[in-house]
Parts: sequence; structure tokens; C-alpha cells
Amino acid sequence: MKIIDLLRMSLESLFKRKVRTILTIMGVVIGTTSIVVMLSLGLGMKSALLSEMESYGSLKSIEVTTAGRYYDDSSSKDQEELRLDDNLVTMLEGLDHVESVDPFLETSVMIKCGIYEGNFQVRGVSQSFLERKREDIGVGTIPSADGEIEFLYGYNIIMDFMNSKTNTYTYWETGELPDIDLMNDPIYVIFDTDKYYQSKYPSADGQPVQAPKKYMIETAGVFAGTPGEDWTEDSYTIYCDIDALKALLSKEFKGRVIPGQPTMKNGKPYKEIFYSRINVNADTMDNVTSIQQVINDMGYRTYANAEWLESDMKMMNIIQAVLGGIGGISLFVAAIGITNTMMMSIYERTKEIGIMKVIGCRIRDIQMLFLIEAGYIGFIGGLLGIGLSYGISYLLNKVLNVGAMMFADGVSISLIPPWLALISVIFAAFIAMLAGFLPSIRAMKLSPLAAIRAE
Repeated sequence: MKIIDLLRMSLESLFKRKVRTILTIMGVVIGTTSIVVMLSLGLGMKSALLSEMESYGSLKSIEVTTAGRYYDDSSSKDQEELRLDDNLVTMLEGLDHVESVDPFLETSVMIKCGIYEGNFQVRGVSQSFLERKREDIGVGTIPSADGEIEFLYGYNIIMDFMNSKTNTYTYWETGELPDIDLMNDPIYVIFDTDKYYQSKYPSADGQPVQAPKKYMIETAGVFAGTPGEDWTEDSYTIYCDIDALKALLSKEFKGRVIPGQPTMKNGKPYKEIFYSRINVNADTMDNVTSIQQVINDMGYRTYANAEWLESDMKMMNIIQAVLGGIGGISLFVAAIGITNTMMMSIYERTKEIGIMKVIGCRIRDIQMLFLIEAGYIGFIGGLLGIGLSYGISYLLNKVLNVGAMMFADGVSISLIPPWLALISVIFAAFIAMLAGFLPSIRAMKLSPLAAIRAE
């Protein structure tokens, strides 16, 4: 018997008993929907976790700092402490699977704008790093590399300015943002904050301290975002060109120790300015751990968001397996219903089976006939279940807005990728055919004469 004949006969047999077929298909629909929705919740939580982690920084980024360790050279009496310098940057760039290396130079400053002032961290970075931030800027552009220092502000910086007349933080106490236009208002920056406070609050028995120089720093741009409502990795950050920052710090602290920089054993500053930290960006997230191990073996301390992600993903996988198991119970019940339907079909078609055997129909074709009927039930139920699953997912994400309540805006708590929909339909058809296997064996073993005599 040709396969096209088996497909046609199976479909005709199903619709001869419409009510029973529809009820059985509904069982598969419920089972498929349960599994897909449960798995979609697990996938949605994973996606939300990834989005949340990425907002704190790239998942392929490794932060490198000094750990206070020394080069292991027992023959040397004067062991040199590990430093973050250009030589290390070059060395890290040469490691396998490293995409880029970003040195950071951070320093504390006092920023004044009219009656407002605040203490902030300024982060000097390379031009290549700034170029990667260009698309996130809402107003202006990135700081230039022409030697003149310019600032690129995070949009939440404005929230941390204090009213110097009332000594109150306007935003945190009243909820209103300070009247500051970072792009157009004149902004003055003091880099020697220790000297600033010594001049402002002199000690009773000390000599008067001259106020440090104030630098008028142009604003290159401000990141896109709404102060107080959004949060990103850069929303509280002030960036500038790293070479311009080095030049200004060398000028401001000439012959003196730059705050945050190490000193020699005699207390004098180094001629070179060392980096506060270095970010190493791997080509893929899978290579983060191996790169970390290499850098740790060099004696440096490393940190990566991927460390937290790995443990969180293990927990998410467990949750997803539990959710999938709960949904699988419904499909198991549906499989029992399919087995019952096929057994009833065999009892009702006993004489038909006997006639098919008598006229020479192959036993394998008879078995295939019932397996295809079961497969039809699973396939149709799977398709309808996927449609219902997308509807429920839509309600969760759009109408109930569950994702926005639990995670960041725009992140779906229920996520059904195309591969899940395809696999679910195939799995439903497979389970249905598996449920119909035992009834098909019974149909094969029926005696032709006994089947023809059956009433």
C-alpha cells in the first residue's frame, strides 16, 4: 500500500469519529501548551537575566586589577610589584581570543556649576573605547583627541549635585533636578580635591592653604537617557580622553603624588602614570574563563560578570527543567488519552482489519495505518497548542505586562523562539505515535478469521 493511501485512509478514519477525535486532540493541545508555556517562562527568565547582567557591563569583559602580589623571583632581593601599564596592555592584547583591551585611568574631582557642586569620578579611556560609546550619546559627541580635555557625562550625574548654599542634594531631598545644563552652562573642575578641602576648611593650628586651580572643562556630550528613571552602565559615569587626562594630572600634580597612584619606597611618585584598571574583552563569552585563568596566573586579580552569570544560569536551568516537567505531565495524560482512542478504534474496526488481512494487506501497513492516525492527532494538537501558547505568551507580556513588573522594560517574561515551536510540534507527533504503538501491535496480531467473524 502506498504511503499516500495510508495518509488518506488514516485521515478519513479520524473524521468518522469526530467528537472522540476532537476531544483527544484537545488533550494534546493542553499538553503541548503546558510544556511550551512553561519552557517559554524559563527562556524568558534567562533572557531577562542576560539583559540585566549586560546592563551592568559586557558579559565578554574581564576587569583586571592588581592584587598586591609580586613577581615570583626568589633570586631578586628587590621584587617589583605588579603594575597596570602600557607593557601589560600590549601583553594582554597578544593573548589568544582577546578582541580588545581598554585601559582605564580614574580620578576623583570636584565639579562646580553655578551654586551646585559635587564629588565625582572621572574615567579616562581610549578613543577606540569612546567610539564604541558614540551610538549611546543623546546630545553632543565623544571627547576629541586633540589634547584639550573634554567630558562625556552620564545622564544621571546631574542627580548628585549639591546646592552649596543650602548644603542639600536637590534631587534626593525634593525630587527635583538641579537647574544645570551640562552642555551649555560653564562647568569648572578641581582635580586636587585634598587641597580644595584644606583651603576651604583650614585646621586651627595650620597654615592657610591656597585654593587649587579650577579648570573650565568643555562638555563634549551627554549620554541618552532620563535622569532618575533609567539606569545603564554609563549613566553615572564621566568619560574623557585618557591621554588628555594624563597630561592634565601631570601638570596639576607636578612633582607630587597623584591621588590614587602608587609611590616608590621613598614616598616619591613614579614618572609614569599607572592605570586604575584594565578591561579585557574576549571574542566570545565561552573564552572568558580561560582568559581569566591566564591573567590570574600572571599574578593579577580579575573579575567578570560571566562568573555570576554561570551560577545563575545553572539555577535557571534547574527551574526550566522543573517547569518543563510540570508541563510534561499534561502531555503524558494526553498520551494516555491517545492510547485509549486508538484501542477503541481497533475494537470498533476489528472486522475491517480482518478483511484487510484477508485481501493481502501487509501487516506492516496495518500497523502504519494506526501509527499515522496517532501521528495526525499529535501533529494537529501540537499545531493548535503552539497557537494557543503564543496567545498566552502575548497576554503575559503585553496585557498583564508581567515582564515590565519583574525585569527591565522591553524584556519578555515569556519567550517562544521558532525552534521551540518547531520542536514542540514534532515532539507532540512523536509522543502521539509512541502512544499509538501498542494499539498498532494489537492490530497486527489480530487473527484474520476471528476478526471477520467479530460483530
